[in-house]
Amino acid sequence: MLSPTAVWDEIKQICDDGIKYGTASVCIPPSYVKSAARYVSGRIAVCTVIGFPNGYSTTSSKCFETDDAVKNGADEIDMVINIGALKYSRFCDVEYEIKAVRRACEGKILKVIIETCLLTTEEKIAMCGIVSGSGADFIKTSTGFASGGATFEDIELFAKHVSGGLKIKAAGGISSIGDAERFIALGASRLGTSRIVKTVKERGII
Repeated sequence: MLSPTAVWDEIKQICDDGIKYGTASVCIPPSYVKSAARYVSGRIAVCTVIGFPNGYSTTSSKCFETDDAVKNGADEIDMVINIGALKYSRFCDVEYEIKAVRRACEGKILKVIIETCLLTTEEKIAMCGIVSGSGADFIKTSTGFASGGATFEDIELFAKHVSGGLKIKAAGGISSIGDAERFIALGASRLGTSRIVKTVKERGII
């Protein structure tokens, strides 16, 4: 629930759904983390986003956001890389920033969003290497706010090029249970999707 118009009742509802359907976490705006952490009281992990959705905040800003989120009760952090820096081949800067946010996480789960729909194949492969060596826990495809979301091809590419135990999160546009199953079969360990829970609720599957 990352809509700019999200209200507290919607945040509570996604928390309730996440608990009921056993999702890994709920992903919500930073401004709701403290209230959500109190509301769920440890029944589900609370995830929030950093440098979202464009990624072009300064490293210091991202670290401050991360530290604030952790202090407010966030269990997981999803940060957006500086896409412009990547495209200008400033790989060391991109890696430095991820490592800085990793330190600010204080041991919480860190997912690195690279916004695959804006990258070339070569840039995606480069990011697999950078994120693998950064200490992050996951590489994540998308914010859901750009021109495209997760694709099967990107997950296959990630699976071939990540190393060191780095996990994969497919996110953005996953709209069916069949597609979700295929993403997992291709190598994704996590899925970022609100539509699947809606489908489950509508069909009474659980």
